[in-house]
Amino acid sequence: MDIQRRLSLLVTSPRVAPGLLSHQAWQAFDRAVGLYARSAEPAGVAGSVASAGYEVQPVGDESASRLARRLVELADAGPVVWLGSPDADPGLSEALASELAAHVDPPELEMLIGSWDVPGARLLDAVTVMDRLRSPGGCPWDAEQTHASLVPYLVEETYECVEALESGDSEHAVEELGDVLLQVLFHARVAAEAEDGYDIDDVAAALVDKLIRRHPHVFAQASADSAEEVQASWTELKQAEKPGREHPVDGIPAGMPDLARAVKTTARLGRAGHGAWLAEQVALAGESGPSGRLAAELLEAVLRARAEGIDPGAALRETLRSIESASRELGARRP
Repeated sequence: MDIQRRLSLLVTSPRVAPGLLSHQAWQAFDRAVGLYARSAEPAGVAGSVASAGYEVQPVGDESASRLARRLVELADAGPVVWLGSPDADPGLSEALASELAAHVDPPELEMLIGSWDVPGARLLDAVTVMDRLRSPGGCPWDAEQTHASLVPYLVEETYECVEALESGDSEHAVEELGDVLLQVLFHARVAAEAEDGYDIDDVAAALVDKLIRRHPHVFAQASADSAEEVQASWTELKQAEKPGREHPVDGIPAGMPDLARAVKTTARLGRAGHGAWLAEQVALAGESGPSGRLAAELLEAVLRARAEGIDPGAALRETLRSIESASRELGARRP
């Protein structure tokens, strides 16, 4: 087959700027005897190619079958490139298959990759959808939400996400992580509407700055050869960034679940060198009556779990899941 008789269909990502095309695509443009598109609107791929100095010939609003026949005829005379349309040309692939199948000596058909999605590109879609939901003509319920009204959903979705991650069900985890991401997008979109607010780019920029700043062993000249050294460096940098937090327990949210708060508090005090003092306080609590003894026993379990490298919350959740599963089986066996 004469390799010059080729029809190249340019495939691009709608999440990448139209002019950011692959080297392979530009080479194909140089070899082609003709570049074709529905139109050469400046905002689209065809417009970007035209602005780069290539002649793009518009074909107008032809049907898929007529367009397929025309492209095959053009490719019979030499390599041509179809630059595609924003709507992905519905029906064109099927029409081309039919046209080429009926051709005695069809030209070569090539899928020419012009651009790929970069990692994280679908996050742009999520931002766009969130914007649509909150904009005029979007969802009435979404439009009414505030930070205060959304907070319960953030808490609920976080717990559901933890459950999904610990279940090992990848499909469930993807769904629940998406629900947590939705809450982040939602709060950022609500904030963007305030006069002195912030938006999702501010949130992302602050996160990037923090990650780079607290990983000098990756992004700067510092060194850290173990997870323990990284943790120590992170704690030191965090304390330097937040000088108002002079005590190890400063900044621990009072609204945290009790077990999680106990884990966080004891861990902070332990890392600060107050482990012996903490053990004394737990012992004193055990002498203050029935509730104190129970609290001391719970804290001793937390301290023991920390010493053994066990997450007590995760351990408790796993055991509860086993008990719940066994209880359902017990109920099913009852006459």
